[in-house]
Amino acid sequence: MGILLGRPSQLRQIGGGGTYAAIGARIWLPALAIGQIIDRGTDFPLVVQKELDHYGVEMWHFRDQPHNQTTKAVNRYTGELREYASCFEYLTPRIRITPKDLFDTPLESPRQIHFVCSPTRASQILHDAHMYGVNDWTPFTIYEPIPFRCVPEELPALKQVLGQINILSPNAEEALGLLSVDKAGIEDPSVIERAAAQFLSFGVGRGGSGYVIIRCGAMGAYGATLATGEVEGWWMPAYWTQGDESAVVDVTGAGNAFLGGLSAGLCLTNGDVRKATLYATVSAGYTIQQLGLPRVEYRQSNSADLVEFWNGDRPRDRLELLERRCAQASKWLGILRCQ
Repeated sequence: MGILLGRPSQLRQIGGGGTYAAIGARIWLPALAIGQIIDRGTDFPLVVQKELDHYGVEMWHFRDQPHNQTTKAVNRYTGELREYASCFEYLTPRIRITPKDLFDTPLESPRQIHFVCSPTRASQILHDAHMYGVNDWTPFTIYEPIPFRCVPEELPALKQVLGQINILSPNAEEALGLLSVDKAGIEDPSVIERAAAQFLSFGVGRGGSGYVIIRCGAMGAYGATLATGEVEGWWMPAYWTQGDESAVVDVTGAGNAFLGGLSAGLCLTNGDVRKATLYATVSAGYTIQQLGLPRVEYRQSNSADLVEFWNGDRPRDRLELLERRCAQASKWLGILRCQ
């Protein structure tokens, strides 16, 4: 986790792909079911501590760094919705985390791990997961390639780790960059489908049973697998439609939150990747409604239980709305495109 600095007129925001992924999962799961290590420097802001604790203290494992500042970075954007990151720069030294850091903590040997890094570092993370987990620990892995390493030169290293990854999920620009495909076709669904098929041909997951999910912004997401021996793919529309322009404020962290929601969806659907993309899509939809992380409010229900409202809505209500939209558009549980 870090703190992202924007324009002087904007407040500092909690940042980090892992944080957005954790909150994307938290929308669906209790805090106790999620875990993230946070290195807390000497200047860790109290307002940040309070905001994180509001999501549930159980999900954070803090490591105090008495000799270091809290990690900070600046993200500079172009585009009305800050959709194009023109520059990302660390202002303080970053602290890298691997599964080795989970050893002997409450987060040791989780069911799933989501990591954002280069293909080369992904290999080290998978090695550490094998070395430092409990006996026979085989976590479900969701790999998100880091944007600036999604270049053709990284493809050989990516191929070496794909067999150990359950879900590979670049965004459209990253996918085409790795495969040396002309980005002029980035809004052409057939280009995205061919890219996913090409990744699958390299062997994703054990025995080729893994999935590729390419995140395509306003186009939604395309998922595909070779688990049956033939490419089976499906499109999931974005949560917000063309008539909802005012709902989209800032797309920062949407892809990370999508994968956090996907992780939660896998838990709630007994591993059904297609259905889990519904949860992922709703999580991304919450994330782009404001600068920073989505807000949660705890309200008393008639049964005296606390009900969570995220950005003023219940996640299940949004999930049901998306399900109805998909059901009306096409047989989304099959391989037909949902648009």
